Amino acid sequence: VFKLERHLKRLFKSAKALGFENVHTKEEVIEAIFRTLAANGMRNGAHMRLTLTRGEKCTSSMNPKFNVYGTTLIILAEWKPTEGATTYDNTRGITLITASTRRNSPSTVDSKIHHNNMINNILPKIEANLANAADALMLDLDGFVSETNATNVFMVDDSVLITPHADHCLPGITRETVINLAAELGIPCEVRRVSLAEFHSADEVFTTCTMGELTPVTKIDGRIIGTGERGPVTAKLQEAYKTLPDRPGWSTELPPFSSS
Repeated sequence: VFKLERHLKRLFKSAKALGFENVHTKEEVIEAIFRTLAANGMRNGAHMRLTLTRGEKCTSSMNPKFNVYGTTLIILAEWKPTEGATTYDNTRGITLITASTRRNSPSTVDSKIHHNNMINNILPKIEANLANAADALMLDLDGFVSETNATNVFMVDDSVLITPHADHCLPGITRETVINLAAELGIPCEVRRVSLAEFHSADEVFTTCTMGELTPVTKIDGRIIGTGERGPVTAKLQEAYKTLPDRPGWSTELPPFSSS
């Protein structure tokens, strides 16, 4: 399981920020993951989504004090390729638009909490669907690019990799990995405020997320990005990223079980 420890760390930090009580232990979550994968014979080509809720209530109310039975863990495991109907084309690239909906500020719903309150993401995704685009760029309240409705975003300008700071977005695990890979490959990287005009005129743009990995962006708001094809820095990072699951310490080995 790729970067399992990092994903679980984020899960438990979010549960703590939300004030969850009687939370499953990390060992219990890992055991449940392994049992789910074994029951479905999943060793490769599968994707899991973990959801941790406050659990059952003793009566109907939004007050968390009535969640008295401990957390409920839901593990949705499914056969899902990296490139498919719910993801993107990582070779030919995708088109983005800019959403009218702004990204949440930490003063409202902090995006650093990995939560299920997704209305701020769904509304711009509807805009993208209506515009026949893959996703929508989202700006923060000051008009700087934050992320897309589903992914973090990077651009390349004069061979320098640039990504928005994480004040108004979820600091994704794939985003973190790409920043580390850039340092390893000797690619200069800046984390700062980035304007929409900079993205429109960038040499390269790509998005990052756990499921879709690194996806080139070839058009934003009708403007062709670079040559309109996947750029060399994007391709270099994609190739390096593919090697990570086989590197020591990057993945958690599954216990033996039959995949038949």
